[in-house]
Amino acid sequence: MKKIREMREENKYIIQTKEDVRRVRLIVYSILLVILIILSVICFRSFKTTEATDVSDSVQEKKEEEPKALSMEENQSVLDISSILKNNTKSPLKSSLITEEIDLDYITEYKDNPELPQGTMQVIQEGRDGLQEIIIVKKFEGEEFISEERISSKVTKNAVNKVVQIGTGSGVNNYNPKVGDSVYVTSDSVSVRKATNKKADILVTINKNEKVNIIEIENDWFKIKYNNYVGYAPANCFTNLNPNAIDLDNLAEGTEYSREDLISTLDFNMELNKPSGLTLAQFKKILSGNSGDTQGVLENNAEYFYYIERQYNINGVYIAAMAIHEGGWGTSKIANDKKNLFGYGAYDSNPYGGAYSFNTYAEGIDLVARMLVKYYLNPAGTIIYEGETASGSYYNGPTLSGVNTRYASDKNWANAVYKWMTYLYDRL
Repeated sequence: MKKIREMREENKYIIQTKEDVRRVRLIVYSILLVILIILSVICFRSFKTTEATDVSDSVQEKKEEEPKALSMEENQSVLDISSILKNNTKSPLKSSLITEEIDLDYITEYKDNPELPQGTMQVIQEGRDGLQEIIIVKKFEGEEFISEERISSKVTKNAVNKVVQIGTGSGVNNYNPKVGDSVYVTSDSVSVRKATNKKADILVTINKNEKVNIIEIENDWFKIKYNNYVGYAPANCFTNLNPNAIDLDNLAEGTEYSREDLISTLDFNMELNKPSGLTLAQFKKILSGNSGDTQGVLENNAEYFYYIERQYNINGVYIAAMAIHEGGWGTSKIANDKKNLFGYGAYDSNPYGGAYSFNTYAEGIDLVARMLVKYYLNPAGTIIYEGETASGSYYNGPTLSGVNTRYASDKNWANAVYKWMTYLYDRL
């Protein structure tokens, strides 16, 4: 029995030992499992970190293919430059697109008449402006106007051309009208109005060659008496020459100023909305035989600078000087191809395409003279040629400097034109 008990006790110890072993194994396995889990987590995190680094590197490579972003220092530099520019500029430039309806100036057609003496000018058809819609880009610096460019135009009402006959026959007529003179109608018909304005009420219409008497002279209008009517009509629609009895041997010569008198009026600040006073012969003298006029353009069109003086109250020598400066004595491409001595209508983005084309040089000379009188040389509201009223849109004084303000972007334009005016006056 004792042995049996001892065996039992021994077996119990063995069993207890086995159970202890199992518990130890369980603990070991648990520890190993925890270690595995920890290692797995560590590995996983390491993998994610590596992946993120790879992706970051990839993204960085792509970013390097794109323009490099500015560093903080570079950004600061840009900000500093912007600040400097802002502080040293009055205000930002801005442009505005404007649509306007303005006059479409008529063209004057000059026709030679060998039956009339030189210096004679007869309007046989009055001109009438049309209307055009224009698109203009105007540039401003803050509120200050800088420049403008006409980019397109559309005619909404056609103009009616003015037709003028000029004498090319023998004799010279420098007639200056006086109160009390009898004059004769030269156009097919002319309207006598209540006031010196083309829009004033019409009193009567009289026909070509009818005789009237001058009562008063107001700018470019005659106050006339015709039968029982007293009213106003454009002066350029009359002549002193009796169409039924032209006496070429006794033409009124008018006033011819001496070279000294004419040169004494020359000044950089002279008013250009007054005639120079040169006679037809004097215009031909100063515009003939010039070495720069290789194609004879100015020489062959000298009389038109005289005729614009008589019609529009503008200095014809000034217009001739503009033609020399801007058209290179008629040798520029625009002058050659388009008979446009002034580049009239040209704009910066397309000078050649925008420039007007004329049938004759005379048409361009006449139109530019009227344009300057209407827009540049007289303040708004001034009564100008043929009873028209000056727009004065670009008026800054009737001088070279005044015209330069809005007519030309070249600040030296006025000096260049004056140089040619001096040259021409010196040739008297």
